[in-house]
Amino acid sequence: MKELTDHTLRVQQLFVQYQPQLKAFAIALSPNFAHADDLLQETFLTVTAKAQEFDLESNFLAWSRSILRFKMLEARRAAGEQTVDYLDSLVAACPENWGSDERLRVLTNCIQDLAPKAREIIQLRYQREHSPSQIAAMLSRSVNSINVALSKARLALRHCMDRRLQPGSPQ
Repeated sequence: MKELTDHTLRVQQLFVQYQPQLKAFAIALSPNFAHADDLLQETFLTVTAKAQEFDLESNFLAWSRSILRFKMLEARRAAGEQTVDYLDSLVAACPENWGSDERLRVLTNCIQDLAPKAREIIQLRYQREHSPSQIAAMLSRSVNSINVALSKARLALRHCMDRRLQPGSPQ
């Protein structure tokens, strides 16, 4: 087995350090959690293989996100799905600090604090990418009631995030 260099080990440590942000990015690109995990594993293997090409003084998160993006493109091409336009629109919507550990942790906690029905609707809409009409059919409710529930849940999440991210506030 080939020994890893100090440089490669440092790059792997950076991957572990930024894994929460990379996982959030993978989930944004592929809401299927199993597929997002596969993308993350493939990205780790590629990051390790290309570690010598990475300058430790440059932006690791940007470099590893670009690798993850290309892994997603490869997977979508292999499955015969849309690629460039879809991913470009997603990547453009993600600011550089998107998916920071703190914001992601706070959002996760705020989602967990929602009432069970509101949490279910949020998960169906944003993690499973169902439309309000699909959710309405699944839950035997009207589309209007789903839209109202989504609006209320988003407002509750926004207030929760704002409150918990204020300096000096208990998380």
